[in-house]
Amino acid sequence: MKKIRLATVFSGIGAIEWAFKRLGLKHELVFACDNGEREIKYDIDKEKKKVFSLKNSNQKKKYVDELYQRATNSKNYVQQSYLANYTKLNSNNFFQDIVLLDGRDYKGKVDLFVGGSPCQSFSSVGSQHGLEDARGTLFYEYARLIKEIQPKVFIYENVRNLLNHDGGNTWKVIKSIFDSLGYKYKFAVLNASDYGIPQTRRRLFVVGFKTKVDFNFPPIIKKLKFKMKDFSINNCCEGNMTYNKKGAIVLKKKPGIPDSKYTLSPKLYNYVMKNGTKTWSQKVEINLNVARTLLKTMGNRHRAGVDNYVSFDGTEKLGSVRMLTEREAHRLMGFTDDYKIVVSRAQAYKQAGNSIVVDVLIEILKCIINTKVFD
Repeated sequence: MKKIRLATVFSGIGAIEWAFKRLGLKHELVFACDNGEREIKYDIDKEKKKVFSLKNSNQKKKYVDELYQRATNSKNYVQQSYLANYTKLNSNNFFQDIVLLDGRDYKGKVDLFVGGSPCQSFSSVGSQHGLEDARGTLFYEYARLIKEIQPKVFIYENVRNLLNHDGGNTWKVIKSIFDSLGYKYKFAVLNASDYGIPQTRRRLFVVGFKTKVDFNFPPIIKKLKFKMKDFSINNCCEGNMTYNKKGAIVLKKKPGIPDSKYTLSPKLYNYVMKNGTKTWSQKVEINLNVARTLLKTMGNRHRAGVDNYVSFDGTEKLGSVRMLTEREAHRLMGFTDDYKIVVSRAQAYKQAGNSIVVDVLIEILKCIINTKVFD
């Protein structure tokens, strides 16, 4: 198999990139793009016209970088994490803004194109449901790039509720746009706990091919090998979650002691362990075998009916209950311990919670490769 040319948008901390690493697949990182959830205001039509008139991708990147430097003092922490872990990507090929990314510069240069987009309201979309009708949404930009780049394969990921958003109208529009691109595609909702990771995390995946191939989504792995607490520092101290030659997770049973800062204070314990309020209630459960969906706001310490908490002394008493560490959160997304966490605690939780589960992508990737589309 030839070296696979990979490009991503809404790249986050690189779940598909880590999937390639774990599988040991030869690949080239063509570009990545993520603005780190920084909000800036600019005249889209004016700036797009200016950027797309420049001669090459380097000039375009420089212009957009300077635009962001003028508009915000906020750092792109996603870029910081990404470049620390994927050194094969030249920093000149990490872009800040999907809206101002010109896919024409990469036409025919990408084999696999991966990304998602925030679920924005499509209530103002026109009746024709074409690509232009979705203008103003970030999904439009993702679809535009597919049209411009013409990758051999694309993977699109989003929350499962996208199928029901706005009474199903949003998915109707998105599906019609995928139809208009001329790709053969399939879609399915996959749960991380069905593919080796002890986390309930259901996400919509769309996989499209430029040519007709025999592709099916991966079959469910019936028996879950690990429980949430197997991923804990207590049972596997940092540095001991690795992977084998087939890319499968390996946990070395070497007990560790997490920092005491993760243990809940009396005030937090009393808040977290309550079922809720008069108007909202959810059963408190900790030490779950399969974690609840990891949230990007998990660092805020939500109640135990929503978030994940553990204890290791056989009780659920004050002084024994703690939150997940940043490393444990990354482990529950499929990032082994050779992934470098180089940002603050708050940013690390946020980045883990925003990511795609690596192991789900690994299984999808295997199925794509089996079609021989990259040969």
